Amino acid sequence: MFTFIDENGFFVELSFKKGQFKVSPKHVLVMVNNNGKWLCTIHKRRGVEFPGGKVEPGETLEDAAVREVYEETNVHITDIKWFADYLVHSVEPFCKAVYTGRVEGIDPFIGDYETMGMLWLTTEELLNYPNLSFYMRDDGLKKMLQEVKHHERQW
Repeated sequence: MFTFIDENGFFVELSFKKGQFKVSPKHVLVMVNNNGKWLCTIHKRRGVEFPGGKVEPGETLEDAAVREVYEETNVHITDIKWFADYLVHSVEPFCKAVYTGRVEGIDPFIGDYETMGMLWLTTEELLNYPNLSFYMRDDGLKKMLQEVKHHERQW
């Protein structure tokens, strides 16, 4: 278990073992690495972040992960694997399931819904990017980037 305080002052728990929290995940975050670069989305208000969002009624977490990545970046992913859960102890606590995936294809970005498209960044670029979303600047991101390398070797 890895714990930290986020930029909003909330206590956050990050676990790389399933089922550690009493709060079930209702949100997803997806980490996709392709040719040494991370897939990020450019959110209009928050800045650059990993794709993700809320699970819709009738959807599985995995379905939501695939849908959110496509809606925000026009990237098709496959080989979805659960990677971590993190629990934010905000006024109303919520849990996000973190997944990894593999790029299957990329369509031209024509949407302009919540995001302004995709951005591919190396780990170094990601850690130093000037316009990151608040949750991409915290200790949890650094820990996930460290752990994903370890988990990818096991997969």
